[in-house]
Amino acid sequence: MTPPAPPAATGPLAGLRLVEFAGIGPGPFAAMLLADLGADILRVDRPGGADPYSRHVLTRSRRCVTADLKAPGDRARVLACLDEADALIEGFRTGVMERLGLGPEVVLARNPRLVYGRMTGWGQEGPLAARAGHDLTYIAVTGALAAIGPESHPVPPLNLVGDFGGGALYLAMGILAGILSARRTGHGQVVDCAICDGAASLMAMASDFAAQGLGRQAREANLLDGGAAYYRTYACADGRFVALAALEPHFFAEFRRRVGLEDDPAFDDRDGAALHRRLEALFLTRTRDAWCRLLEDTDSCLAPVLTLSEAPSHPHLAARGTYLEVDGVMQPAPAPRFSRSPAAIRRDLPATSLEAVAAAWRGAAP
Repeated sequence: MTPPAPPAATGPLAGLRLVEFAGIGPGPFAAMLLADLGADILRVDRPGGADPYSRHVLTRSRRCVTADLKAPGDRARVLACLDEADALIEGFRTGVMERLGLGPEVVLARNPRLVYGRMTGWGQEGPLAARAGHDLTYIAVTGALAAIGPESHPVPPLNLVGDFGGGALYLAMGILAGILSARRTGHGQVVDCAICDGAASLMAMASDFAAQGLGRQAREANLLDGGAAYYRTYACADGRFVALAALEPHFFAEFRRRVGLEDDPAFDDRDGAALHRRLEALFLTRTRDAWCRLLEDTDSCLAPVLTLSEAPSHPHLAARGTYLEVDGVMQPAPAPRFSRSPAAIRRDLPATSLEAVAAAWRGAAP
């Protein structure tokens, strides 16, 4: 009996075929982004080795099979899928795929047009390439961590800057660039995506500021790190917070007008130390939601600091459908948006096997 076909993808990447070797963090997130945009992705889990952190969101929009990559039969079936794939994603430590007989030399010899996406913290070469680490380790050496937090100490920015910003987004971009190149030249290649490289790249504007002598090494001493009174967060009367981002003088002037302080001389010197204290006292006079009712729908550039549970109910995000509830789980919708080929979260994907996927992809191959 022929297994049912997966629901048709509608996104701009419909027709792309990828094999994802299950991992944690940035690899699954990159695969989720590509799957949301329509790529047909087969996730290969190891027996007993499923990602303990991902259940509903990071693994969405793709089919999953279990395979023992050390077993010759399963390895051969995985290679048959890779023969028909456009790309693969793997996030093992350096040398693991080679020891399994699934390294680039083997796979690219069989499928020369394949893009081999490698997601690691330190990259495939360099003194620390074989060493363990996590998001915090990698952003610590790039200058990113030192720039984030209060003056007293750096603060981990969740794992947004390293794993997801410097890792997954660069991997997804690298894979798509590699596929474009392969379609033009007929030759695939290895994409060596290191979180330390991506995190350093994310610091491009900070590097530009530093080269111009516009930045200081200290935290809370620069335009965008809380050093400016008009670009930081403030506590309100109810203990919740607002974010004020009135960078340009005309936006700050709008803020002053709306709060009735146009004639207060303390607000004339935007860069004076006294302004911090004046704004701290000001925001403590109302609740967060009261400030938002007064200022959010203006050019004062003020927004509430919402928790993850509050964010889906924000009127703007709700109107755009930025969050969706899928099978009882609230989660971010696919992004970005496309006018002709909308992305979507694919649901109810049928069970499959390596043999079925290889056969289906072989039949669909150009």
